[in-house]
Amino acid sequence: MLGIVCGVLRLAIWVMIAWIVLSYVVSFGRLGFDHPVRRLYDGLSRVIEPLMRPIRSVIPPVRIGGAALDLSPLILIIGVNLLLVFLC
Repeated sequence: MLGIVCGVLRLAIWVMIAWIVLSYVVSFGRLGFDHPVRRLYDGLSRVIEPLMRPIRSVIPPVRIGGAALDLSPLILIIGVNLLLVFLC
């Protein structure tokens, strides 16, 4: 059972990394709402965003000039890695 949990946590890290990469592709690309990459990003967002919402309420995005850097995905990945270290 613990092996399954560890596998799911490792998969979750890769899904979060893919979501981060896709967020840049969607932001800087000119993808329509029906584009497959956009649909994949939207699907992953439905799963990942609720996990990051509590982190964002505690740690707001860091302002860099006119832009903002959201640290919640990084903090979530670090948290899942810590769970892996303690459980697996």
